[in-house]
Amino acid sequence: MTKIKICGLYRPQDVEYVNAARPDWCGFIINFPKSHRNLAPDQVRTLRAGLAPGITPVGVFVNSPVEDVAALLNDGTIAVAQLHGSEDDGTIAALRALAPGCAVWKAFKVRDPADLAAANASAADMVLLDNGTGTGETFDWSLTQGVTRPYILAGGLTPENIPDAIVRLRPYGLDISSGVETEKAKDFDKIKAAVAAARKE
Repeated sequence: MTKIKICGLYRPQDVEYVNAARPDWCGFIINFPKSHRNLAPDQVRTLRAGLAPGITPVGVFVNSPVEDVAALLNDGTIAVAQLHGSEDDGTIAALRALAPGCAVWKAFKVRDPADLAAANASAADMVLLDNGTGTGETFDWSLTQGVTRPYILAGGLTPENIPDAIVRLRPYGLDISSGVETEKAKDFDKIKAAVAAARKE
């Protein structure tokens, strides 16, 4: 069954929504002020405390110091570090040295086959294939034919196009944020619909 992550939680009710909908993962954007979903580590800890067991918390970072990321992994605030900046395999190795046994995901903006080659070669435990522009639009899904490893699909997903994405691409997982929002706030009905669509196999 395709797994699903609801990303960009930033309000207490967002945690309540995922607790009810039961996705596999939920995501918190940490120390990235450009995002309206940005949270400081202490805010993440507060929200994390209310998260139901069985939902894995993921921290989303953009070129954050590895020491900061490792601290959140080591204290259990997050269970996965998702890297969205220019981090390379050296960054991933440094993070694993500071937080042994941690799970590290790396996001790749997909524009051409070369981007897929980089994703295939990444040392990350899991790669995300993303549009990467924050527009809520999909990338050219035909490019995923060049992927040789399991991946999480992101970018432009909605409850409506999730079934097509699963049938056509068979991704390991889905990562959705703006597609389950109304006026930049998480929408419970859309979250429920997205999770249900991912599990209707």
